[in-house]
Amino acid sequence: MPRMTAARAAVEILKREGVSHAFGVPGAAINPFYKALKEGGGIGHTLARHVEGASHMAEGYTRAAPGNIGVCIGTSGPAGTDMITGLYSAIGDSIPILCITGQAPTNVIHKEDFQAVDIASIAKPVTKAATTVLEAAQVPGVFQQAFHLMRSGRPGPVLIDLPIDVQLTEIEFDPETYEPLRVYKPAATRAQIEKALSFLLEAERPLIVSGGGVINADASDLLVEFAEITGTPVVPTLMGWGTIPDDHELNAGMVGLQTSHRYGNANFLESDFVLGIGNRWANRHTGYRLDVYTRGRKFVHVDIEPTQIGRIFAPDYGITSDAGAALELFVEAAKELKAAGRLPDRSAWAASTQERRATLQRRTHFDDIPIKPQRVYEEMNRSFGPETRYVTTIGLSQIAGAQMLHVYRPRHWINCGQAGPLGWTIPAALGAATADPETPVVALSGDYDFQFLIEELAVGAQHRIPYVHVLVNNSYLGLIRQAQLGLDIDYQVNLEFENVNSPELGVYGVDHVKVAEGLGCKAIRVTDPSELGAAFDQARKLAAEHRVPVVVEAILERITDIAMSRTADIGDVTEFEEVATEPGHAPTAIVPLRG
Repeated sequence: MPRMTAARAAVEILKREGVSHAFGVPGAAINPFYKALKEGGGIGHTLARHVEGASHMAEGYTRAAPGNIGVCIGTSGPAGTDMITGLYSAIGDSIPILCITGQAPTNVIHKEDFQAVDIASIAKPVTKAATTVLEAAQVPGVFQQAFHLMRSGRPGPVLIDLPIDVQLTEIEFDPETYEPLRVYKPAATRAQIEKALSFLLEAERPLIVSGGGVINADASDLLVEFAEITGTPVVPTLMGWGTIPDDHELNAGMVGLQTSHRYGNANFLESDFVLGIGNRWANRHTGYRLDVYTRGRKFVHVDIEPTQIGRIFAPDYGITSDAGAALELFVEAAKELKAAGRLPDRSAWAASTQERRATLQRRTHFDDIPIKPQRVYEEMNRSFGPETRYVTTIGLSQIAGAQMLHVYRPRHWINCGQAGPLGWTIPAALGAATADPETPVVALSGDYDFQFLIEELAVGAQHRIPYVHVLVNNSYLGLIRQAQLGLDIDYQVNLEFENVNSPELGVYGVDHVKVAEGLGCKAIRVTDPSELGAAFDQARKLAAEHRVPVVVEAILERITDIAMSRTADIGDVTEFEEVATEPGHAPTAIVPLRG
């Protein structure tokens, strides 16, 4: 039997589980693993500038392509605690990432040794499993189980903590005969699918709500096929955006308190039946007025995690199933119903959803200086095509972007949905661009999100990871300021100051162009909306030429209130800005505005 260190055995298992890249920061307690990583070969590595950044790079890497599992690595103590935010983000959005940490020697962990922290206990609430391995012989089994857990049922992250003496201990292990454990995913039965379809057949105005589970299952094509066979309009959730193209005639728009379309909410409130697939009824989608969301309609909920059924509200029928397995049966049964002439004609209902789409739009075209944010998204629609992969996390920039941008393919809107940590966007974009260098990545940030982990831009410069980063700068914590309106305060959210080194910025403070250039990237500042398109075109060229991230900073008006509900009711969304009333107000809308 071959003998090798436990660290080397772990690296060999990573390769046989399909890992080809990792993100991390070495340190004394994890250096034996890094030695094994170097000597074992076959796994690329991106050196992050911050360990939290490494965890978000792993997330972006996973989210960019089916089957990917991002790996983040750090030393003992603060490296693990820094990665907790990434683990929380991953568990909230059902994203499998593997976090590997170093640890003090086993005989001193309990003695408050330097950087010895019980990271497994800290990580347990935000992982599917978190283990400090105390016996070297258990390392292969712990790693094998980690991949089984990450892929089985509802996907999610795992943390493995490796004391330095465990890493260095030699064990017997034969990589050539290693086999991954069989993945378990619950699957619907034909009887369950037929029961769910009975609700659909009885409905007059049905909708499908398509969640992130459809993307995780790589089942978007099946979702669209099922919708087309039955003629049922689809509401993608924020995490499911891209499961049906934005320009599809059955796309009924997004629903919710913030990241929603006017026509999406209106369509939903007209429905009488909702089939939710791979979604979790997140509160920004449903609102807190569940009576408004549920009144007058029946619900069937299909989700891979049995404890999600009934968590937010009790559906009329629930099915525990992987979205892909369920959709295969939905398509099969729907084809049979169609062949038997038993499917109702939904054309009038579907047409009515598109009529609302053509009449209920938000205005994007403004010529104001400073720039209104809506114009930025209009110009992004013009400049970045259907092949673009957008990456963003939270803030008014993300909310307005979701209201006004267009997404046409699954995994082309990569968004941290549940956790929403500031700073997520830069590292996640780097991870996504590493996973799929052929797909153009465009990140979107407000100024505060951009500043939280801004040092990760240097990672893109060092490792030659090109992408375009659209930075909308109003020198304000815009979403928090807007949330404070109900409290009648505007407190500790103003970022303005006069930069003594860049007086031309006025009160906009941080000189993002200088910072980006100082980190080895390229940057363009835009103050006139008519110059946005040219700036985006130049950014793409600079990224291709220099193979580095390119920042396009748009200087916005200081205060813009983006449409959202102030009463947590999807039927009561406040349109703070004037809505579109003529086609020129929304020139990049999917469906031209009709009065």
